[in-house]
Amino acid sequence: MAITDFLKLTPEQIEAKRKKLEQERQEKDLSKQLIDVERNYKEGLTTLKDIIAPAALKFESSYFELNGKFARTFFVLAYPRFLATNWLSFIINSEGSLDVSMHIYPIESGTILKKLKNKVGEIGSQMMINQEKGLVRDPMLETAYADVEGLRDALLQGTEKYFRFALYFTIYANDLKELDRNSSILESSLGAKLIVTKRSLLQMEQGFNSTLPLGTDKLGVANNLNTSPLSTTFPFVSSDLTTNDGILYGINRHNNSLILFDRFQMENANFVVFAKSGAGKSYAIKLEILRSLMVGVEVIVIDPENEYQHLAEAVGGTYLNISLNSDFRINPFDLPSAIGPDEDPEDILRSAVISLLGLFALVLGSLDPTEEALLDKAIWQAYANKDITAQGNFSNVEYPVMNDLIDVLREMVGAETLVQRLSKFTEGTFAGLLNQPTNVVLNNQLLVFSIRDLEDQLRPIAMYIVLGHIWNIVRSDLKRRILVLDEAWILMQHEDSARFVFGIAKRARKYYLGLTTITQDVADFMTSPYGKPIVTNSSIQLLLKQSPAAVDIIAETFFLTEGEKYLLLESDVGEGIFFAGLRHAAIKIYASYVEDQIITTDPKQLIEIEESKQELAGTGAAVQ
Repeated sequence: MAITDFLKLTPEQIEAKRKKLEQERQEKDLSKQLIDVERNYKEGLTTLKDIIAPAALKFESSYFELNGKFARTFFVLAYPRFLATNWLSFIINSEGSLDVSMHIYPIESGTILKKLKNKVGEIGSQMMINQEKGLVRDPMLETAYADVEGLRDALLQGTEKYFRFALYFTIYANDLKELDRNSSILESSLGAKLIVTKRSLLQMEQGFNSTLPLGTDKLGVANNLNTSPLSTTFPFVSSDLTTNDGILYGINRHNNSLILFDRFQMENANFVVFAKSGAGKSYAIKLEILRSLMVGVEVIVIDPENEYQHLAEAVGGTYLNISLNSDFRINPFDLPSAIGPDEDPEDILRSAVISLLGLFALVLGSLDPTEEALLDKAIWQAYANKDITAQGNFSNVEYPVMNDLIDVLREMVGAETLVQRLSKFTEGTFAGLLNQPTNVVLNNQLLVFSIRDLEDQLRPIAMYIVLGHIWNIVRSDLKRRILVLDEAWILMQHEDSARFVFGIAKRARKYYLGLTTITQDVADFMTSPYGKPIVTNSSIQLLLKQSPAAVDIIAETFFLTEGEKYLLLESDVGEGIFFAGLRHAAIKIYASYVEDQIITTDPKQLIEIEESKQELAGTGAAVQ
């Protein structure tokens, strides 16, 4: 306000003006105080940045220290000409702590096509110059020319895109020595795949920021990749094992999808299960049996530990107890009752003789060449005495038994020792086990052969005989069947029986049979010369919790990563890895309450179920 204007004011106006100025000054002071208070208040609040920020961070030229941890950042400098799918999985699944960052920048195809056109011209010119000079052709130039032309075609057709791709790793360790060791492992592992990595020397801060979940690339070290090789860097590959047919095996732990599968749609329907005792292998197979019965599949089980009786009783199956005191008998001399149009009777008879020679090698412990030749001749003669020859059809014939074979051996020179060694199965302690006609009739959808009550030395013999009988039935009548061989390591301990199991596994597909092999003794199974071929001839495998002593053998057989080995060591009951052909996924096996009551192997649950049955029976008697 000008001085002349001020002089014109009355005393009342001057007073009012003074009061207004005083009020404005007070309001300004109050506003300043409020701002100071608000600033002090905010300074006292804990923000998200305060929570996640490290307490201490120190950068050196070749590493940095973060909250007492030592870390180092790497970038990928160059890639090989070919990249395998999921090549990054071994790093992702490693046990150490690390951060992986991928930065992908799409590039316009038109820009790249112009550069590729120039590149084709350069390579072509160089090839012509070399040719004019009479130089030997350069395979590297020819390969580069073919690659560039192929990429141009793919870009023009729209089947490929072009990208700039940056890949960074930050690894962590407790001390500098461990960090150097882990760094060498990372560099050598990637170097073995022809992938060149470098440490972000003098740029550790930029490297660390590039691997933080901020989406910022501070290093800027990128490579040119088209769609196909770029897709191989996707680190989280989980197989989807859900199909339109089949039964539910469990839940895919990768993505919580259902693992629905029909084993009969694979190259073969064979199935192997490896797990330590108590890991849930019998539980898983009994669940598969129960669900397979619902879709009309016949199931036959060889049960060495009486684990399947409750299941057989619950579904109305047939339970056969094979023992010295049992009334059930199986004649090892039986042949298939029906012959297919493409099968030769002579081949079937020859196969039966070979099977019997394997059985007698198991029964007698060992056979020298002379004894084996005598037995071979005697078996053929025993069949011939019953009018069973290579020209017959094996229908409505009476098969020989052990006594008939011994009668033939008594007439042969040099077979006296064999007669004495075999006599205990006709007249001695084990009389009746191998010396009576078959009285077992397979007329049920579920059939369980229990051999628990046999002596230990007779168990492999009984399993061999039962397998041979089942194989004859399978060859006689073509149906969808599953044959479950529990505790298969018992047979794998003997070469003749292991060879017989391998023969069934190899030929089962032809007869619509799926062989399920279950074992907990991985070492005995895999060290047998027939153990690993049985695994490789099985399209489906289930690995559950393993012991530290066996996990290395499993990892070597199934080419497991370190992460998958750790999963098998740390899995809970009913958890593991399910393989179906080339696909596999982590699985969790679930059963409904009713299924669980039928298939449980927990002794505590079985006692409770039995007590409930007794209570119900007592209540029923009281009502009557």
